[in-house]
Amino acid sequence: MITVSGLNNGVVIDHIKDGGAMKIYEYLHLENLSCPVVILQHAKSNKMGHKDMIKIDGDLDVNFDILGVLDSNITLDFIKDEKIVKKYIPKRPEMITGVIKCKNPRCITSIEQGLEHKFKLADAKKGIYRCVYCETAYSNGETSSVSINIPHLKVTN
Repeated sequence: MITVSGLNNGVVIDHIKDGGAMKIYEYLHLENLSCPVVILQHAKSNKMGHKDMIKIDGDLDVNFDILGVLDSNITLDFIKDEKIVKKYIPKRPEMITGVIKCKNPRCITSIEQGLEHKFKLADAKKGIYRCVYCETAYSNGETSSVSINIPHLKVTN
């Protein structure tokens, strides 16, 4: 069994769908951080069978609700002085702008340069978003067919 030590200060992104940690790593651009980041994949879980987890040794300045778009089961544990000071479950935002790119080649966002991609939550239970311009649907199971950009990532130690 692999043992990963606890964090002094940081964030644990937990209950990631099995095999999904690398997508979240890429979407959050964690490769650009100068602090330690641990990715644990295919860990046994009583609740989920298997799960992934990401531990970040530093405080992130990012809107974590975006993670609710990717995976509705994710939980976040904020660690301060080796203790969990806050548990958080990201909520699916009603409207997201500049995060998901519409995959419809006929959408106006594909033609007009500089037009921000906007999606509105259409079905909260299923996690389905629709492009406000062309109504193309996106669900969090389709992460391979869309481009997700999470801007303004900062870390402080």
